[in-house]
Amino acid sequence: DAVLAVSLGGDGTMLRTVHLLEGAGVPVIGVNLGTLGYLTEIEPAGLEAALERWFAGPSHGDWYLEERMMLDLTVHRSGAAVVTWRALNEGVVEKQESGHTVRLQVSIDGADFTSYAADGLILSTPTGSTAYSLSARGPVLSPRSRAILLTPVSPHMLFDRSLVLDPTETVEVEVLGHRAVTLSIDGQPAVSLTEGDRVSVGASEHVARFVRFGERRFHQILKAKFGLSDR
Repeated sequence: DAVLAVSLGGDGTMLRTVHLLEGAGVPVIGVNLGTLGYLTEIEPAGLEAALERWFAGPSHGDWYLEERMMLDLTVHRSGAAVVTWRALNEGVVEKQESGHTVRLQVSIDGADFTSYAADGLILSTPTGSTAYSLSARGPVLSPRSRAILLTPVSPHMLFDRSLVLDPTETVEVEVLGHRAVTLSIDGQPAVSLTEGDRVSVGASEHVARFVRFGERRFHQILKAKFGLSDR
């Protein structure tokens, strides 16, 4: 069995690495070969030293494991569960055709909340709050937190705010109307949905585990990513 995965690339490669592990608790070391990443940990020149520290153990190598919440997204069709995906960033229920909105009914813990007329809905983790949800004007959450973030994409309605939900809550999204919809998982199309199809979303029992060397300050990464000044 694998004891360590090394991801060579950017954040997209980190996402693919986590997906390939299929919920296994194998730690991942992210080696940044792209621009400044939210998920990667070291630069290529530091890989050899990082591996030496890893094999020395957490006490002697001065490293620890950071756990990130994930989501389980299950498609229900004709009253039966069809398939389940796992997401580290987000699941997106979104229109297939440009020029049209779609109607999506949202329920939370079995109680109807509202129907959205929008380009789509983003269900994200705190890790995913700096991905697609951010571009849809969703809030930035600390990746250390546990929450489910619901953010509408270009909503055509008065209520256009994101919801930050407790990780014990379950969200269900039902497709209303005849317009085709796509479910994407961490940026990759997963399945087409039609009227009456439902997607249930909740916190996964599995987590992603990243190897960290020393203290990692998320807000400093955010500061560098957006070029924020001190004064």
